[in-house]
Order: sequence, then structure tokens, then C-alpha cells
Amino acid sequence: MATLTLFEKLDQIESRYQELTAQLSSPEVLSDSSRYQKLARTHADLSEVVEKYRQLKELEKGLREAKQMLVESEDAEMKQLAHEEERQLLERKEIVENELKRLLLPRDPNDEKNVILEIRAGTGGDEAALFAAELFRMYSRYAESQRWRVEVLESSPSSLGGVKDIVAAIQGDKVYSKLKYESGVHRVQRVPATEQQGRIHTSAATVAVLPEADEIDIKIEPKDLRIDTFCSSGPGGQSVNTTYSAVRITHLPTGLVVSQQDEKSQIKNRAKAMRVLRARLYELEQQKQHEQIAAERRGQIKSGDRSEKIRTYNFPQSRVTDHRIGLTLHQLGDVMDGKLAPMVDALVTHYEAERLKQELVEA
Repeated sequence: MATLTLFEKLDQIESRYQELTAQLSSPEVLSDSSRYQKLARTHADLSEVVEKYRQLKELEKGLREAKQMLVESEDAEMKQLAHEEERQLLERKEIVENELKRLLLPRDPNDEKNVILEIRAGTGGDEAALFAAELFRMYSRYAESQRWRVEVLESSPSSLGGVKDIVAAIQGDKVYSKLKYESGVHRVQRVPATEQQGRIHTSAATVAVLPEADEIDIKIEPKDLRIDTFCSSGPGGQSVNTTYSAVRITHLPTGLVVSQQDEKSQIKNRAKAMRVLRARLYELEQQKQHEQIAAERRGQIKSGDRSEKIRTYNFPQSRVTDHRIGLTLHQLGDVMDGKLAPMVDALVTHYEAERLKQELVEA
């Protein structure tokens, strides 16, 4: 019955895919760019499922032929060949069916979104601030490899060239789907440059990856905001300018406060602050929903609690370990240079497998 249900669902998806293929070549859709882009996105999303389904149908056809040969052939050698082919096709069919089940899992509605990345130095003083700056460089290089755009919204430099905290917007294709498991405490173990006796120190930085909310996602009432303006100041209290261009926005119902002073224009600072505020309010709303779901569901799958120690970067041994999935890579230099794909892909695969197991238990 489960297989029949799967095939029925896949038949519907293939029919929809064929409809979209026809629509995308129609003159009325080609003349409407926004409609074309929307349909093209849906078409692209369905293409992987349809491709796998067509592979499955070919495997089913091959199995029928192998079984027919087993029944009809009287030659012992041919029967042996047919039996071996059937075994290989059954193994491949199981793999493709599992891949299809994974592809049919309900998607995280935020996967397509851009993100607001926040990195804050934790325990460890100057060394933590230096590590926070290196983490930002790591994510920036990874973003570059994915052809994403990084825009710094807010930053507070430390005295030795690190950052106390930095907030950036990352825009591109499916950014949240790749970075959503990066939220948490990142720990570094190494000998600091300032350490004279060669002792290994441990320090940490906190990473938060927030899906960037659209105005449709979060409605902010003007009456709920208190907006203060002040003169921007640089490191050490020096004046950056003498106009009231810096902006501090307080969201009165939640008490959230966002400050922005990187731009010389008050309007630009206000726009940037609103982007960060909207993302933080959206995350608060999501946390409420997750807490409700967790209360109702057994064995809630973790998805990146930022208070959790998720990863250790050990410089003396040139290794990085993700504690959630027990993965250790011995290419720390590559990882810090933005080659994050092996870690990101392993996390996505792990959590998708966990979700699939959960779906099967609850089915």
C-alpha cells in the first residue's frame, strides 16, 4: 500500500512537471517575466523528483524483464544471469526509492530564503574576537564559492584586528538550506599569538543564522517602535561624523534593540536596522512554533540551537569536529579557507535522514 501511495504521488508530480514544461514555452508566459520566473522555479524544484521517478520506472521495467526471463528461459546459464540482474536491480531500486522518499519530505519553508548571519566573540577575550573574525572570513569565502553576495550590516572591531561582533546579510540561491545548521557555539583550541609560553587556549564564538524575513512574513506596527538617533562613533570613542546618522530601534513588545551606524546616511542605517530587527522577530516567532511542536512531538530533531557547542576547531592537530554528527575532518586549513562543502553536505544528509526516519515512525 505504501508503494502504491508513493507511485500515485509521483504520477501527480510528473503530470504537473509536464504541464509546467508546456506552459514555460507558451507565448503568454514568456511575455510575463515574473510569472515565467515563478513557474521556472517550480519546474526546477520538481525536476530532480521526476528524474528519480523515471529512473525508478526504468528499474521496474528491467525487473519485469528479468523475472520474465527467469520464468521462460530453460538455459541454466541464462537463468543465472537473469537472477544476478534481478538482484542488482532490486538493490538499485531500494536506493532510488529511499532517495525519492527523501526528496518528497515536506520542505523547510525557509530553505529558499537569504540569511542574516550574526557572529559574536564569546569566552576568551581578544583570542575569541580574532576567532570570530576568522569565522566570518570562512563563511565569506564559502559564500563566494556558492556565488552568494555578502553585505556587512553591523560590526564592532576589537583592538587586535578581530571583531567583538559582526552582522551580515547573505543573499543568493537557497542560502538558508545550506547554512541553517551552523547556528551554535564554535570552539577553537590553539596557542594564541599573544601567548609566550606555548600553552593551548580554548575560546569560543557564537554563530546565529537567521532566515531573512520579508515584510509579508513579519508585520511591524510603527506604534511598536521607538527610534532614537545619535552621532556615530568609531573605535576608542572617536567621532565618525557630527550628524545624527546612527539609529537605535527598540521593539517595545519584545524589548529587542538593534543599533546601526555603519552608514553615513540615517535612512540607510534605519533600513539596515529594520532588516536585522525583522529577522530577529521572525526567529522569535519560529522559536515559539518549534516549542509548541516539541511539546507535541516525541524525539524532536535538533536543528541548530545556538546555545549548543556544535563544533571544535583544533589547530595543533589540524582537525575540525562537528559533535552533533561525530564527523572529524583533518583539513582544518581548507575549512577555514571556506571549503565547507564536505561539512555542510554531511549535516544536510544527516538531518534529512533523521527527518525521514521520524516521518516513517509517525506514518
